[in-house]
Amino acid sequence: MAGTSVVVVTLKPEPYLGRCLASVAAQAAEVIVVDNGSGTPRAAQIAAEHGARVVSLSENAGFARGVNEGVRAARHEHVALLNDDAFAEPGWLPGSEAALRDPTVGAVVPKLLFAWRRGVVRLDDPVGFHGTDWRPYGRRVDAITVGPHDVTHDALPLGVKHEDGAGFWTHAASTVVFPLPDNLDEEVRVDGRPVELEATFDMVNNAGQYLHAGGWCGDIGYAARDDGSFDAPADRFGACGAALVTRRETWERVGGLAEEFFAYYEDTDWSWRLQAAGLGVRYEPSLVVRHVHAHTSQEGSQWWNFFVARNRVLCFARNAPARVVARILGNLPPLPDGVARSLTARVPQALVARRRGHADRVHSPEAVWTRWAGVNAPR
Repeated sequence: MAGTSVVVVTLKPEPYLGRCLASVAAQAAEVIVVDNGSGTPRAAQIAAEHGARVVSLSENAGFARGVNEGVRAARHEHVALLNDDAFAEPGWLPGSEAALRDPTVGAVVPKLLFAWRRGVVRLDDPVGFHGTDWRPYGRRVDAITVGPHDVTHDALPLGVKHEDGAGFWTHAASTVVFPLPDNLDEEVRVDGRPVELEATFDMVNNAGQYLHAGGWCGDIGYAARDDGSFDAPADRFGACGAALVTRRETWERVGGLAEEFFAYYEDTDWSWRLQAAGLGVRYEPSLVVRHVHAHTSQEGSQWWNFFVARNRVLCFARNAPARVVARILGNLPPLPDGVARSLTARVPQALVARRRGHADRVHSPEAVWTRWAGVNAPR
């Protein structure tokens, strides 16, 4: 059927799932919420409030399998993935459907902005020094609040973290950037003292993915100001799974997300297979989705470090030219606990998956690498 089925996987349905579903209710032909073993009735309740269907999994099966189960339940011509902490602005789905009329486009990605605008304050404190570190710092900051919201943890630049994990030392310039949750009229305080905002701006989360020649992938534009630099439509190497739209036919041709990844790099692996199949990723900046980011898993946590480190290697083993795979495997950095053991078991499986995929490829691993390695990547 014509239209788009939106698949939203949720493990922690509070506090963002309702806002997520409301943002696509008027755009989607149907919305499917995959309760990924949340253990509470809230996902089903929130889904019902917004007219969404529910697919329930008995345990946390991982983002990749959650998406695949949702897509299997979808009934429409196009399929969209949307994180449960992401909010689509009007026009996201109709604009994506229009871009997919080009048969060479396999997936469409929007400009993904962080959910909250950023505020900037300049602290006019004298430059000091932190401990035995020779570099100059501005001041120690223990708390930044916007109304009732404590945003200290998300302030940039982070400077030097305190030993107890709370607060930070600013850099010498003493300029601090932090999120402004919803209400821009609320008072901003630094260590209890009211301060005036010097500026506010939107911050880019993702403008498509790049493939780095050094052996990893990342978000184009991550943490950059949305100052017009990312306003041109373009072809990209990869699509971020937080918000993408594709055709059901394309999904079936390329295959779903690699469930053995559980979470992280599964969207990169899928994008790589898309490129090998002769289809592209189109970045359309006029389409906007806002993303809280790292709601389900804490970036930098032990869990996050494990899957990112392991899946990076598996992704390259499944898709990159043999010479690149050999270089990566021969130069592995120190790995988080358990990663080496997991790779020993899973790399052979990844190489088998790689061989199975060769028959369906339009472009060889070498051709995809030559086209995309280093394009839009930071130096």
